[in-house]
Amino acid sequence: MLNRYRLTVFLVLSSYHTVAQNEWKLKTEKDGVKVYQKEVQDSKIKALKVICEYASTPAIILAVLMDVENGADWIYHTKSCKLIKQVSPLELYYYSEIALPWPVENRDFVAHLTATVDKRSNVVTVHGPVVPGHVSERKGIVRIRHSKGDWVITPIEKKAIRVEYTIHVDPGGNLPAWLINMFAAEGPIQSFKRLKDILNHPKYQHAAFSN
Repeated sequence: MLNRYRLTVFLVLSSYHTVAQNEWKLKTEKDGVKVYQKEVQDSKIKALKVICEYASTPAIILAVLMDVENGADWIYHTKSCKLIKQVSPLELYYYSEIALPWPVENRDFVAHLTATVDKRSNVVTVHGPVVPGHVSERKGIVRIRHSKGDWVITPIEKKAIRVEYTIHVDPGGNLPAWLINMFAAEGPIQSFKRLKDILNHPKYQHAAFSN
């Protein structure tokens, strides 16, 4: 009976420890941008969640996200973004190269963006996993093979939105996981600060959802 009790306590504590490891923990907060991290099962690299609010609309931020060829204007360390295929106004494939400081090799990837708009709530959801193929691999650049990013844009007032972005990416190569996790928050902080300026660009101000 005692052994059974001990086993039950061990299983409960183990389960609690696992759940606690998988909870989002605030890593940093700066200029209204909150960055969280959490452990990911079977990965040494932590997932990130970014939360912030903007004086904008879901349609405007969707227009920015789908305008991938201007990604280098605001996405941290992005050297180039190129549209590969526009399937529809809410679906596309694009190629991007990430510039990293020497002696680290640049990274690149092909992503598949798909967006959905809830017509009742105007909540926008955008999925952006990396996919194989479409662009040949280049010597001296490491292809990212495991990455998944998701956006949820929720209107909170007439012209105010809450943005929640989650991503888990393995940059590949020989970069140690502890180093990746240590500097992981800097990219989102810088990107989301620049995004605030991009959202106010005149070219996006008349963006609206198509019927």
